[in-house]
Amino acid sequence: MFESLSDRLSSIFEGLRGRGALEEKDVTEALREVRVALLEADVALPVAKDFISKVKERAVGAEVLRSVTPGQQVVKIVHDALVDMLGGDADPSLSFATTPPAAIMMVGLQGSGKTTSTAKIALRLQKRDKKRVLMASLDTRRPAAQEQLAILGEQAEVKTLPIIAGQTPRDIAKRAMEAGKLGGFDVVMLDTAGRLSIDEQLMAEVADIHKTTNPVETLLVVDALTGQDAVTTAEKFKERLNITGVVMTRIDGDARGGAALSMRAVTGAPIKFVGVGEKIDALDTFEPERMAGRILGMGDIVSLVEKASQEMDEAKAKKAAKKMAKGEFDMDDLADQFKQMRKMGGMGAILGLMPGMGKMKKMVDQAGGLDDKEIIHQEAIISSMTKQERKKPALMNAKRKKRVAAGSGTSVQEVNKLLKAHRQMADMMKKMGKGGMKGMAKQLGMMGGMPGGGAPDPAMLEAAKASKKDKGGQGTEDLDFDAIEKALSGQAPMPPGLGMPGMGKKK
Repeated sequence: MFESLSDRLSSIFEGLRGRGALEEKDVTEALREVRVALLEADVALPVAKDFISKVKERAVGAEVLRSVTPGQQVVKIVHDALVDMLGGDADPSLSFATTPPAAIMMVGLQGSGKTTSTAKIALRLQKRDKKRVLMASLDTRRPAAQEQLAILGEQAEVKTLPIIAGQTPRDIAKRAMEAGKLGGFDVVMLDTAGRLSIDEQLMAEVADIHKTTNPVETLLVVDALTGQDAVTTAEKFKERLNITGVVMTRIDGDARGGAALSMRAVTGAPIKFVGVGEKIDALDTFEPERMAGRILGMGDIVSLVEKASQEMDEAKAKKAAKKMAKGEFDMDDLADQFKQMRKMGGMGAILGLMPGMGKMKKMVDQAGGLDDKEIIHQEAIISSMTKQERKKPALMNAKRKKRVAAGSGTSVQEVNKLLKAHRQMADMMKKMGKGGMKGMAKQLGMMGGMPGGGAPDPAMLEAAKASKKDKGGQGTEDLDFDAIEKALSGQAPMPPGLGMPGMGKKK
């Protein structure tokens, strides 16, 4: 969502970083460009003005202009101001400080994604926070709105309030709270009705339900693609309700991002959740500091680690680690790595979270190296092999390659490319098994990482640890962990071998 804004800001700050010293006019000129970039990203004018004035006040101070790295100092100031604009240290978690059941009320315009967001949040509360959740649809106007929530409840395995025709939204809300109390539920999610535009009838209805249920959280759902209209909607709801948080949907789309940057300043309430896809589990908490880092091209290594830990099968990783420590690596292991990568959102999503990878991602993308379809093709090739061929790729002769290519809908050249990549990786595993950490360091330095310049996956690192233990820690001095740490925090380029698959040897 913030791609165009991120590109503009990156080019502006590159000019500042390249200078040994800065004068006040340099900072003023750069901030003028930042202001234009914010306005082009659809940030509300008062919010953009306030942001620039705060940054300028700090950026033209003596401690910045006389600093050893004034350009970096200005970037840090902009980063801190962005964090404040996006919500600062606001707690994204939901409040349950009440006698159960706690009511969470979802409000917003029709089509903003209220019903889907209700189910996503309910699933998150039930799965991660171990809460018993009951969902109730109060939308009696939109056709099949209540049935939609019931279907989503089945998908998410979350209980929904039985539908009784002819009840008013207020009656349904009261029945939901009673059912929540009698059923021993911790949370009752109330999905209110929306309208195509704000009117008095809508506001009176949500105000009445708010008074009846006294919710601990009133979440405003807005669509990121509506731009400044989302900000206008937020202002109107804020006038009539105590909005405690915002849920922004479709941030994975091509919106310019101004609504998200303006929302906190307009409503005074933090963005608590963001919808990142259509699937029922495609919901993330909104972390201002991480988002500011992404906007400024600093990456978000914390989110990358979280994604890996959530998606990684620990048992499989340990099993793979043992095989790797012995220098064994077959086609099934390679297929598992491909699946792992796709679970984490594909190459584009992974690179987008890596510090300093913004430009590299674009370059590789233009060179055709970030097409996740290629990974799917490679998985198809492996699936077309027999069990014996996957265990022993050396069996693959010309006849077998033709058969596999025909079965997977690919070419013999693609089969050869995959076999070569596997051979390179298998050789690296053998080196690791023989030489411990030293062997791994040498291999990563020579090959630029995994085949094509990829980073070792968690299982590979586990294997390195196991090998190190077996060899008495030999060779650990060859790995510069300080350099790796600096690279992950965005303070230095990534060392050789810590790129991503598909990026090696590309110019």
